[in-house]
Amino acid sequence: MSNESSVLFDIPGPRARARNRILSVAVTVVLLAIFGGLVWRLYDKGQFEKHLWTPFTEWTVWRHLLLPGLLNTLKAAVVATVLALLFGAVFGLARLSDHWWIRVPAGAVVEFFRGIPLLILIFLAFFVPNKISPAVAESQFGQLQRMSVDYFFFIFGVEINAGVVTVPAFAAVVFGLVMYNGSVLAEIVRAGVRSVPKGQAEAAYSIGLRKNGVMRLVLLPQAVTAMMPAIVSQIVVLLKDTALGFIIAYGEFLQAGFKQVPANYSNNVLQAGIVVAIIYIAMNMSLSRLAEWLERRSRRSRKTSATTMGTSGPPPAPGMTRQAAGEAGAA
Repeated sequence: MSNESSVLFDIPGPRARARNRILSVAVTVVLLAIFGGLVWRLYDKGQFEKHLWTPFTEWTVWRHLLLPGLLNTLKAAVVATVLALLFGAVFGLARLSDHWWIRVPAGAVVEFFRGIPLLILIFLAFFVPNKISPAVAESQFGQLQRMSVDYFFFIFGVEINAGVVTVPAFAAVVFGLVMYNGSVLAEIVRAGVRSVPKGQAEAAYSIGLRKNGVMRLVLLPQAVTAMMPAIVSQIVVLLKDTALGFIIAYGEFLQAGFKQVPANYSNNVLQAGIVVAIIYIAMNMSLSRLAEWLERRSRRSRKTSATTMGTSGPPPAPGMTRQAAGEAGAA
């Protein structure tokens, strides 16, 4: 802590420091007492018995339940993160367009998907295509629907049989994550670009750059650094939101660890929740550390080292010594 007081905080005196220490010790003791009482209560109820924790030390449980669920969670999170970042970049920049016919529709799309709960988006993606696809197949858009599934959406496991589109749980989860988090990321991109001082853009225009060059070479490189904490926070939210996939029976980590393990091993719900929570915390902390490393590396890469000009003046002419050239320059 700085020795100088700030506008919002005064350096405490001896009495205030002593009082703060007493309060800190008292709060710590109370919290430890509450934690100890909780642990004792769990022990009294037999929640620390060995057979309740043993499943998480067996390789069979990890191989057939936990690791496949963790792999599904990471797969959905990675695919959704890439697509959400792309969605956010495109629609965030579209909202900054000078053309109203680009800016207004982009704003409508972003506000629409940002205002709908993620769970509803997942439900819509999972149930609606199966209901409306037969009617679409009989209309003039039937060929377009089939081509969309056959040439693009098949990547996510979407199938079409006799005009009926079937969306797997993975595709529904990814769709919901991309639409919701991509809309939030679009707002982050828009706010990040606008946070760059206007003088940066004006200086770029003054040297003859067009708008796309100003955005690509001047505004975005500076905005990315400012946006990085918010982007990482949203990606962490996206990773945690994959747990909503258990609603439509997507075999992600929460369903495997918190639902399937207790159902097969003594109903150890509490133990499963603790293990799942620890692994989720570890994944999110690792993601945050990776983002901090990328941000530091990005800041270092943007630093430029200026070449210092020497004090000896211009290079000497042929036949002159450097000292004579310096004297001539001084004269």
